[in-house]
Amino acid sequence: MEVTGLAAVLLAIALLLVVVSAVQPVARRFEVSETVLLALVGIVIGGGADLIIRSTYTGKIPSVAGTALNGVAETFLDFPVSSEVFLLVFLPVLVFQGALVIDVRRLADEAATVLLLAVVAVLVSTATIGFALMPFAQMPLIVCLLLGSIVATTDPSAVAGIFRDIGASSRLTRLVEGEALLNDAAAIAIFAVLLAAVTSHQSIHIGSAALSFVISFSGAIAIGVIGARMMLYIITALGNAPAAETTMTVALPYIVYILCDEVIGVSGVVATAAAGLTLSVYGPSTFRPQTWQFLNELWQQLVFWAGSLVFVLASMLIPRLLVGMTRWDVVLILIASVAGLVARGAVVFGLLPVLAWTRLAPPVPTPFKVTMVWGGLRGAITLALALAVTENPHVSTPVAHFIGIIATGFVLITLLVNGTTLKSVVLFLKLDQLSPMDQALRHQVLSISLEKVAERAKETGEELGFSTDATRSVIDALEVRSHEERSANTFDTALGDRQRVTLALITVANQERSILLDLFRIQGLSRRVMETLLRTSDAMADGARLEGRFGYVKALRRRLKPSMKFRIAQTIHNKFHYDKPLMAAMAERFEMLMVSHLVSLALARFLKDMMEPTLGTRVSEIVAETLSRQRKMLDEALLALRLHYPGYSEALETRIFRQIVIRLEAQEIDTLHAESLISDELSRELHKDVDRRRVRLDRRMTFNLRNNIETRLRGALIFKGLPAVALHDLAQTASLRFPSVGEALLKRGHKAHTVFFVSAGRAEMHVSERDIDYGAGDIIGAREAIDNSPMPGTVRAVRFGHMLAIPAQRFRRLVEEYPIVARNLDDLAKVRARSETSALEMVGTREPGPEPKGPGSMQYLSASRE
Repeated sequence: MEVTGLAAVLLAIALLLVVVSAVQPVARRFEVSETVLLALVGIVIGGGADLIIRSTYTGKIPSVAGTALNGVAETFLDFPVSSEVFLLVFLPVLVFQGALVIDVRRLADEAATVLLLAVVAVLVSTATIGFALMPFAQMPLIVCLLLGSIVATTDPSAVAGIFRDIGASSRLTRLVEGEALLNDAAAIAIFAVLLAAVTSHQSIHIGSAALSFVISFSGAIAIGVIGARMMLYIITALGNAPAAETTMTVALPYIVYILCDEVIGVSGVVATAAAGLTLSVYGPSTFRPQTWQFLNELWQQLVFWAGSLVFVLASMLIPRLLVGMTRWDVVLILIASVAGLVARGAVVFGLLPVLAWTRLAPPVPTPFKVTMVWGGLRGAITLALALAVTENPHVSTPVAHFIGIIATGFVLITLLVNGTTLKSVVLFLKLDQLSPMDQALRHQVLSISLEKVAERAKETGEELGFSTDATRSVIDALEVRSHEERSANTFDTALGDRQRVTLALITVANQERSILLDLFRIQGLSRRVMETLLRTSDAMADGARLEGRFGYVKALRRRLKPSMKFRIAQTIHNKFHYDKPLMAAMAERFEMLMVSHLVSLALARFLKDMMEPTLGTRVSEIVAETLSRQRKMLDEALLALRLHYPGYSEALETRIFRQIVIRLEAQEIDTLHAESLISDELSRELHKDVDRRRVRLDRRMTFNLRNNIETRLRGALIFKGLPAVALHDLAQTASLRFPSVGEALLKRGHKAHTVFFVSAGRAEMHVSERDIDYGAGDIIGAREAIDNSPMPGTVRAVRFGHMLAIPAQRFRRLVEEYPIVARNLDDLAKVRARSETSALEMVGTREPGPEPKGPGSMQYLSASRE
């Protein structure tokens, strides 16, 4: 019985999946490009099917076998695949996964280079190829430009695969992958404008076309980002539902692509890329690590199927598209190929140096440029666009014939010539070798690691009872390798202290990210807190990479500053006395500081145990000092909150510790089950019990913003003698302020509209060549508020603090109602004056020597600011 209809199509797809599965190991074994081999397989299938249908010899085959063979050939020849299938089914998957796996923060440094390759290069290639063909093709310029736009879209995904296989420079791979994100979008946008002009026989208006191009790109970026952020918000609201979360990521690229392409009329490719990049940035901090890992593995599998099938199916069309090709067509194909190579070379060698000269992008080495020019392979998208022209009923037959043949021949030349020689070019230019820094680090790491491996191998051999003769050769080989690496080690001479410190800080930031992801596995920790911490750890790594130690510390200080959400909640609290947003923000900040404190302790151990043997004592001491400053700032910020919210602090610590213990318990159950010490039924029952206790811990803790405020006010000298009613009213009606280091509380020359009671923290004001220091229990701006006079200097916080903000009018009314406040204020002023006089007398009578770091000394204040 002959298989027909949908069953025949599904059977053909299944057979193609078997074929592409076999292609991957064959390509690896013979060291050829997988993309090139897939294209050849597709051509063989398409050409073979056509040959079987036309052949008269199939009639001599027995009836059942001959009928089956003809049925398979007809299925492949009449396979229901069109340009729309390529662009709607396969393209969103390829673009989204390419954006998902890319390092967005590293790509941001190359943004100008990527835009040049993805947009400018496409425009230049379109124009160059179109004008080069026009004198010889006997076709209108608009048709030649249409062909130019079709073959201008490169297929960097195939090139990136070659680079990864041979271990090419990560920066080169990143540039090519970045180009892949927007290259197709630019070419498809230009193609749509030119095809409309060809079918409608109208001229193109450059201004309106450029405006449409910009609107299409910018609108698509906005929709892609908004769509991805909405999906992440929904995932956060769903809680822990891995299957639903993964399913939503599969739906996202198709939603934004079709919505933009079919409904709104902007670039679906750009929207899909923007959604993928957004998910790449925020995904690790939104999804649980195990879900994120599974999600990436799923998308790798999807892109393998889509990428392989799209190449085979597109290549199957090549014999059909080349029907009727003449010798003159071969000449035109060669002209177009040379023009495309010249155009790409002009952009890469002519414009990239301009970007480097204007400092819009880092310089690109010449070997990189050569590889990028030669690596301009064309693939499935070019064939899909050519097929779209041949399928369009409004395109004349000569134009369709011209587009189909020249575009297909162009693809074949790039695949069979550039694709087969690209690996040799990369190896010849030595782009597969490590950088001098990585090479030096390799010798350093291996020399230390092999010594440890040799020691552990010897101990393991003795424990397992292996004979000395059996273990000696293996251990001797390890020791010989360790000696060779130690002899070749140039780590101390190849890298200066500054480079090693930078390398150490990047490593520390990456280790912090790993620790945070490990902590994120604990269900119950806030996704939003983890998102903030992971994002800032990436910023610290980027800061260290760009500006060394200064960049790392700068990014760290940005982490400790209140977030935009916190500042908005603070404003709502101050203006409208509505506390709920600030309470939620404070709870998140408390958790963020607590988790950061735990991570800082882990980093100190990591530095001591793992990095000091590799980088040396001197570099470790410098990094340790940087980490100690980080820990000091964290402790100050955390202490200011712990002083006022000791109950919440203890409850939060207990909760986090319980979550850690529950995770350890779950791991122990998994270990017992893996070692067959407990049955499947018992394992499920024990996990149910663990889950029940975990759910109870997932409930959010309540945070009382005004807790302990009245107690602190009662112990302050400025409010001594106030009745309990007045203290309670002040604690409930005044606003709270949590200043960060360096924040200006009151400005010089401005009237004090707010009086600050320092509950915790430190602030200072510089007046007449001296610093006035404010600590816990002091009040700032009180005298100026009473006198309605301007501030003599700017008051800035020098430590994280907790302050009560009292409106000046409210404070004046308090002084009028309770004169004892004014007397207390005078007493405090006298005490401060006597302290300053005593300090000056001690300075005058002391023998010359180093300044003591005591309260009130300039050196102490300087140390506090640092």
